[in-house]
Amino acid sequence: MAPVADLSQLNVEDGVYSYADYLTWQFDQAVELIKGKIFPMSAPSRRHQGISRELNGIFYNHFKGNSCAFYAAPFDVRLFDKRKSVKANRDILTVVQPDICVICDPDKLDDKGCLGAPDLVVEILSPGNSSKEMKLKKQLYEENGIREYWIIDPEHETAFQFHLAEPALYGPVTIYVSDEQLTSVIFPGLVISLIEVFASF
Repeated sequence: MAPVADLSQLNVEDGVYSYADYLTWQFDQAVELIKGKIFPMSAPSRRHQGISRELNGIFYNHFKGNSCAFYAAPFDVRLFDKRKSVKANRDILTVVQPDICVICDPDKLDDKGCLGAPDLVVEILSPGNSSKEMKLKKQLYEENGIREYWIIDPEHETAFQFHLAEPALYGPVTIYVSDEQLTSVIFPGLVISLIEVFASF
């Protein structure tokens, strides 16, 4: 089979692909796979990158020397199809690249990224990805047991915080506005001044 060198060679609308397929693709376009479906990723805006830079600095300082590991995009996080039991690439139908993730179990880390659920995931919204992060990824992260999930909304200068109330179920969302501080539920010492984050571009 000829190598896939361009996204146009794939059936983005109706195709179902696995991580094994993803590993063979040779095009430059960044994509995520969610339950076998391809989601092309747009280049982030300058403001997105400014917010990401500020958060990365905060996370770096907080987790430096910590047993939990912090990673910034691009970094592959592979999540299992809950209907599958075999941990093989062909059974992995989801690979995402969160803006920031924290992993406390070193057994989940390998040279390709993270295999299994991180403890904390942060996604920064862009105009082209809002509905994906707000709905599809929230459901995905919830069912995979990601303990805490933040959505940072630059346009409205707000942040949405979810955390597991019970296995595979997030409790009610907590919403923060720009003059508030976001404190992590699972890492209480991790405190984010949103007014500083949103001013960082």
